[in-house]
Amino acid sequence: MTHAVNLADLSAQLAARPASDYLVPADRPHLKHWPQRLPRNLEVPATSLWFNLEVTARRFPDKVAYVFFGAELTFAQLLAQAEALAGWLQAQGVGTGDRVALFMQNSPQYIVAFYAIVRANAVVVPVNPMNRVEEFGHYITDPDTRVVITSADLAGIAATANGAVAADRRIRALLVTRLAETLPGGRSSAISPELAPAPAIAAWLDADPPLPEGATRWADALAAGARPGPHTAQVDDLALLPYTSGTTGLPKGCMHTHRTLMHNAVGGGLWGYSGAESVSLGVVPFFHITGMLYGVLAPVYGGSTVIILPRWDRELAGRLISHYRVSHWTCIPTMVIDLFASPNYRSFDLSSLRYVSGGGAAMPQAIAERLQSEFGLTFAEGYGLTETAAPSHANPPERAKLQCLGMPIFGTDARVVDPVSLEELPPGEVGEIVTHGPMVFKGYWKHPDATEAAFFQLAGKSFFRTGDLGRIDEDGYFFITDRLKRMINASGFKVWPSEVELLLYKHPAIAEACIISAKDAYRGETVKAVVVLRADFKGKTSEADIVAWAHEHMAAYKAPRIVEFTDALPKSGSGKVMWRLLQEKEAQGAPT
Repeated sequence: MTHAVNLADLSAQLAARPASDYLVPADRPHLKHWPQRLPRNLEVPATSLWFNLEVTARRFPDKVAYVFFGAELTFAQLLAQAEALAGWLQAQGVGTGDRVALFMQNSPQYIVAFYAIVRANAVVVPVNPMNRVEEFGHYITDPDTRVVITSADLAGIAATANGAVAADRRIRALLVTRLAETLPGGRSSAISPELAPAPAIAAWLDADPPLPEGATRWADALAAGARPGPHTAQVDDLALLPYTSGTTGLPKGCMHTHRTLMHNAVGGGLWGYSGAESVSLGVVPFFHITGMLYGVLAPVYGGSTVIILPRWDRELAGRLISHYRVSHWTCIPTMVIDLFASPNYRSFDLSSLRYVSGGGAAMPQAIAERLQSEFGLTFAEGYGLTETAAPSHANPPERAKLQCLGMPIFGTDARVVDPVSLEELPPGEVGEIVTHGPMVFKGYWKHPDATEAAFFQLAGKSFFRTGDLGRIDEDGYFFITDRLKRMINASGFKVWPSEVELLLYKHPAIAEACIISAKDAYRGETVKAVVVLRADFKGKTSEADIVAWAHEHMAAYKAPRIVEFTDALPKSGSGKVMWRLLQEKEAQGAPT
């Protein structure tokens, strides 16, 4: 039987629990196919994420933790730099539980900043570096951000957004780094030809626009000599506040503690045969929960090495895998497709790869078969959400199924339920995927109503409603079939139509807008805007005008790539836009 969760009791229900409270019922069908090499439940450290770095730096001080275009950062150096930056943060007034925004692409500085924030007993707010001014202001005001750490190419966006918010909501400090700062001589010209990026990326690395007024340079912060106070963060303290959008309104912060993140940081390596000898390609963005897990958290816990690639470039990715003998690659399927499409593909030595995994979109069967036939590798697709700290499900490489989410991982109980009655459904029937596990978040920041709506009781446990529709097969493997929530998946990036619509309404020519998904041969899905123009703009505003404006005012992956003008949007009797009708017409190939 099911019943609603009382918000007053929710915090207690979601509080820290011993591992024994996450034992999966023995009759769950996937357990008969559970890999014999793996425990069914994990005993994870009852410590902070910072302690992981302290331990690994003590065990492997001179081991290379991260490589950035040939420049190496050892675990001992990472520890020392994070300590120094934590001291600087505390000197700016950052205290226990304060939020610090991290706004940059994959780089050594990202790793140092992440662990510095944690060392200062503060909370990391990762922000997509594709966000524009209109979007970034929300990441200042909603989490009450105290400090922003960013790169030179994005500093102007952060400063402009900060200047636009109320004076009493502004940040205390802005820290700016040049991405090439960690390279010898601080210039991309120091990169060896074998590892050199394309000229456009090299110019981006070298970017050094004027520093916003009052900002601090990265090198100056590290050289300030401030020593941090004691590290006091506890395992159930808030550690990370990644944002995810929903069906309405602006993005909401997902509250993750050191404990919820620790579970997958430990389990990720076990599931994927990763250890201190592993070398991974860190190309999935670190701000994204998947990139954060496999590029920031798990490698530091396990002591492995990460080759950082800040932007996807198939030629460079192929050379890096070859040069560094990369063994593990977490990716978006479109990356594998793109790599195989390179005219230089045969020149790459990919024989070192032992484990290729990913999610966000289904891997085409032809590409998966090619990966298997040429390299003996089974693409291990997984499934998870920001709310579940990346994977809640994964395919065991020993028994993976194509275009399948896999089985619930360590200590995770997942079911398929009727979206209305919330009663569990038998194998084969389609319903909503719900999850109970130690990696599930503690609720939405400042949104108690949304938190209450996201959980319900089943079999004496609190389950999180994913909003994804799927089914379970007889083996207990999960398959996604549709979405209950209104969301577009473009090359693994989640686009929430309501957020894009809110931004489009700022365009002076747009009277009404509705965002739907359109099929795309490469991205899987792409963003389409159905737009009603204001009367005085009809015939004067083109589809290309709207597309160009969108790219200036929102992250590129959100921006509509297709615009269709219409005289009116279909509406219900209550005046709500009938987006499903537009979506159905799009699926049928009919004019919307």
